[in-house]
Amino acid sequence: MNNTNTLLVELCCEELPPKALQNLGNSFAENIYKSLQKNDLVNTDSAFTAYASPRRLSVIINNIRKVSPDKLVQQKLMPVKIAFENAENKKPSAALIKKLNTFNLNTENENLDNIISQLRIEKEMVFFDNTISGIDLAKGLQVAVENAISSLPIPKVMNYQLQDGWSSVQFVRPVHHLVALLDNEIIPISVLGLTANNITKGHRFECKTENNLIRINNANDYTKILSEQGKVIANFADRKNIIQQQLNDAAKEVANEVGEELFITEDDDLLNEVTALVEYPNVLVGTFEKEFLVVPQECLILTMKTNQKYFPLLNKNGKLSNKFLLVSNIKPTDCSAIIDGNERVVRPRLSDARFFFEQDCKKTLESRGNLLSKVIYHNKLGNQQQRNNRVVEIAKNILNLPYFATIKQQNLTEEVIKATQLSKADLLTDMVGEFPELQGIMGRYYAQNDGLSDSIAFAIEDHYKPRFSGDDLPRNIVGKIVALADKLETITGLFGIGQLPTGDKDPFALRRHAIGISRLLSEKNNSLNLPLNDLLVIANNVFKSNISDAKEYSETNLKLLQNFIYERFAGILKDQGFTTNEIDSILSLQPSDLYNVYDKLNAVKEFKKLPEFEALVAANKRIYNILKKVDSKVLNLQELTINETLFSEVAEKDLYNILNEVATTSMQYYQQQDYTKSLIELAKLKNNIDIFFEKVMVNVDDINIKNNRLALLNSLFAVMNKIADLSKL
Repeated sequence: MNNTNTLLVELCCEELPPKALQNLGNSFAENIYKSLQKNDLVNTDSAFTAYASPRRLSVIINNIRKVSPDKLVQQKLMPVKIAFENAENKKPSAALIKKLNTFNLNTENENLDNIISQLRIEKEMVFFDNTISGIDLAKGLQVAVENAISSLPIPKVMNYQLQDGWSSVQFVRPVHHLVALLDNEIIPISVLGLTANNITKGHRFECKTENNLIRINNANDYTKILSEQGKVIANFADRKNIIQQQLNDAAKEVANEVGEELFITEDDDLLNEVTALVEYPNVLVGTFEKEFLVVPQECLILTMKTNQKYFPLLNKNGKLSNKFLLVSNIKPTDCSAIIDGNERVVRPRLSDARFFFEQDCKKTLESRGNLLSKVIYHNKLGNQQQRNNRVVEIAKNILNLPYFATIKQQNLTEEVIKATQLSKADLLTDMVGEFPELQGIMGRYYAQNDGLSDSIAFAIEDHYKPRFSGDDLPRNIVGKIVALADKLETITGLFGIGQLPTGDKDPFALRRHAIGISRLLSEKNNSLNLPLNDLLVIANNVFKSNISDAKEYSETNLKLLQNFIYERFAGILKDQGFTTNEIDSILSLQPSDLYNVYDKLNAVKEFKKLPEFEALVAANKRIYNILKKVDSKVLNLQELTINETLFSEVAEKDLYNILNEVATTSMQYYQQQDYTKSLIELAKLKNNIDIFFEKVMVNVDDINIKNNRLALLNSLFAVMNKIADLSKL
């Protein structure tokens, strides 16, 4: 970093909310920098670094200016004819004098002539060129820090009293020190009842200076002094990297000790939260009794992470070890007391988890399912039992689709119905009541405890999938059907009562449900080849028959649902590298078979490589423009048939013959789902289409010949756009 003109600003306060710390630090630093940049107090090669620790927000900016440069501001005032009562002798009008006064100019008689002489006239407009003096850093920084504080994304503001006993201010936590330094010079600013100096505080326990106070003599020495004297690693990213390295080293040491390779469960949110809780990290190893490992490990992992901020250790098979890692904020010579204390604290947590699990296992899922009627789902859509009944009905109707006639899995219908009926029963268990994140997971364990098949148990766990971007799909067909029925019920029901997502608000996660439906129907070799339109009709009809006032579940609702799912699906496809034009060319045709969309997109990519591609797209557009001018009230194109005896031109006969040949071959490839060859067949049409438009007039006076040629073009258009709307390409 440059050793001159380095600015440091720091707010030293009480412990900040850990989950918000990183955003607070970045926002504080960025807003100060942008404000100084706006006032031209930073050079073009200047840069800033944000710092955030549990008790401080700070920023260092290099290449700062002490005073911003003067600026020439050109102000357009008004037309000449309005500015002067007499343009020849430039006698100012009242309007001009009033405008000049807005610039805080002295327009008394003795000064007015001088000001008028400085005005510039250009193209019948009057301009005033004014040089604005630069502002000094203290003034600019005062504004910058005030703006940064007011703009912080504070989760919850605190009111606290200042030392005078009368005044109070608002901030996320009480602030005790304000540092503002340009190199070694204190910048005189004041915020939150504090005046800037060069004093801050170090670590609460590790700092060895008097009262933990530290003097920052130079802004360039900030991180060094804090680290060496204050035992504080101020940079969030540096602290996070240190913790990650210590965790990795500790995991290796434990692995060597137990003779088994162990891994930390990846959890960036937990790592960020722990980074925001410590200033001087020290990773230690704790142990709990192996007897707790009889409890489903998801429960133990969740309680250790959520309640204690520990890092569980798993072996290469993903099985939980009875060792865990904790991050301490102090580094005593003997850490045994810290380890013992954490082991004593975690034991009751694990005991609670074991108690919940043992109590839950005393009742079957089926017995709990009968109590779902006492849980409200939505005031317009009934309780959870009514919702579950709808999901069961949707699942049954899905199983009646032709696709399942080819599925030979034994007891498929019975397992789907049972899994659907029990899918929400674990919501009434003590474990899920304590840890809602375990819904579905605990349902699987309790189903297995009840002696149900793994197929049913895994379906209960998996029916929430995919829960987030990149999540796996359900692992078996039973789970896929239950997941599909559950998501269809949710999205159809809520759309029907107008609970659509708006902006960034999506309280019912309907976008996630739409993405889930898209993936369940489209991912080759891992999804269900079911028609989207039929599924939406099934779900809509279930609501029609189950909701007393079901007028909302109409064709309009179906169309809204369909478009909503296509929009989410388009987002998935775009993330996977397909262009917007390619995606639109397929989805604008609203294909019901999402299962083949990827194949169609790949076929379009190959089709675009053909030398005939551009000409075919242009011809397709020309055909579309001709057909769209046909008044559907006068002539229904779909009812027209081609009459060969009405062909009078060789070009239209030849086009008809090649069209029949291409249509037959292209359709054969289409039915074989070889969409690439089906599209490539269209290249054979290129020359005949060109000749047709060169030799044949479509809109002739003879209405029969005209309609026959329109019928030919309509058939041609249908063949060309069977797989993709070429006009979108």
